[in-house]
Amino acid sequence: MTRATGPRTVLRDPKQDRSRATRQRLLEAAVACLAEYGWAGSTVSVVAERAGVSRGAAQHHFPTREDLFTAAVEHVAEERSAELRALPTPRGEGRNRAVVRAIVGLYTGPLFRAALQLWVAAANEEQLGTRVTALEARIGRETHRMAVELLGADESVPGVRETVQGLLDMARGLGLANLLRDDGARRERVVAQWADILDGVLSGPLEDGPYREMSP
Repeated sequence: MTRATGPRTVLRDPKQDRSRATRQRLLEAAVACLAEYGWAGSTVSVVAERAGVSRGAAQHHFPTREDLFTAAVEHVAEERSAELRALPTPRGEGRNRAVVRAIVGLYTGPLFRAALQLWVAAANEEQLGTRVTALEARIGRETHRMAVELLGADESVPGVRETVQGLLDMARGLGLANLLRDDGARRERVVAQWADILDGVLSGPLEDGPYREMSP
């Protein structure tokens, strides 16, 4: 009689797990250093110290500074895409204000701050520039698509596409202003004004259902 066997257990390689964990810590440290110190202050040694690993270990994963920050570009893009996909869809009264507040939150958080530092670095680093340009184009398309979905906007209606794009440009501008001063009260007034603009421009009734507040 053949004995029944359960599913085979796949053994994980602790060494590979540690390697992946170290790589992840280095990428997260690179993003954090860019946000805090800018490109000039984010050396491999600084990033390695922030990640809690030796410079040699950092260079094992990323032989050059350009390798490290090119990977950081991709990491930031993936994290920003994940933030977009994680946004909940509000319903009912207050929908547009909730969407505007959430989108502004994306542009005033630490990931966008790190992305700005990458933009500055890309202006003077050819290897980074090519990657940053392509990834930012992708993020821009994803952000626009997500904004349209969250707002329930019909871009076949004249002026709607331009209004959505204007919302994204406004949010990006608030993100830039936030580098100098975090003025939450002023930002909330701008959010309220843009919500009123969207209320007037977007066509079609809001979907029924409970309204869920979205935190930035």
